[in-house]
Amino acid sequence: MLHEIPLTAQDKKWQAESDARTLSEAKIINDDEPRMQSAKVAAEEMAAEERERAEALEDVAGDLDRKVSGLGRRKLNGMFPNTKR
Repeated sequence: MLHEIPLTAQDKKWQAESDARTLSEAKIINDDEPRMQSAKVAAEEMAAEERERAEALEDVAGDLDRKVSGLGRRKLNGMFPNTKR
């Protein structure tokens, strides 16, 4: 987990104002049925694209696991000389 930097009073004020703007915009979208439907369609398309990207990353990770598992420790250390084991 990353170390969280405490927010200053000014940062907290900016965040609250930003959240208020976001919630206001969300209410406007929710109250506009055609706009909400368009947003849902866009969200479905975006989710499909993200799933496709995630599957490609899983394929790469699987390929990398298979390639690395076939290497001995000496070859691995040679590939990553600055890594301490």
